[in-house]
Amino acid sequence: MPAREITKLTLYGDSISGNCQKPRWTADYLDIDHDWVEVDILNGGTQSEEFLSLNPVGQVPIARWPDGRVLPQSNAIMLYLAEGSDLIPESSFERAQMNSWLFWEQYSHETSIAVRRFKKHYLRLPDEEIDPQLMVKGRRALGVMNMQLTWSDWLVGESVTCADIALVAYTRVAHEGGFDVAEFPNVERWVSRVEGALSIGHAMPKEGVTL
Repeated sequence: MPAREITKLTLYGDSISGNCQKPRWTADYLDIDHDWVEVDILNGGTQSEEFLSLNPVGQVPIARWPDGRVLPQSNAIMLYLAEGSDLIPESSFERAQMNSWLFWEQYSHETSIAVRRFKKHYLRLPDEEIDPQLMVKGRRALGVMNMQLTWSDWLVGESVTCADIALVAYTRVAHEGGFDVAEFPNVERWVSRVEGALSIGHAMPKEGVTL
């Protein structure tokens, strides 16, 4: 549980987005009371006047507190909610390792696996219209994870951390982008392990209030 009390917050996100699921899963895991507001990315929900008044960047997820504070960016929200909990390692070196994975996820994992998933699964683009380097880079990223998970059950330390939450978000749906996770058995087992730790299923249902 968090070391400090967090007053009830509202999370804004689109359930199809792995980034939006990160703070949601974190809040659920830590039993942090929150409301969910569904924002439809594909139909311009992040560009409405109401949403832009909350986040001028026009991106989800965001977290909003009753006192008016708003925090954007999935990993920033996740880390804030998890502060003082077992999702963040006590060891300063393991915390640095966790942060290393968070940076890597944003620059070397999401940029290929999430992007290819969006183009193939949601924009319905045929493979020949998708940059082939996305598959190359995505497979490389999965290979890096598979190697790391040869030696440990978790990306950092001996239990689930924010690093696992961040990386599982798009890895668990990588097949929607055409990636065969079965080719990376350590990753495949790890996905099941993290899903079990977080008590999440295979679907990303849309629920809650819609903006």
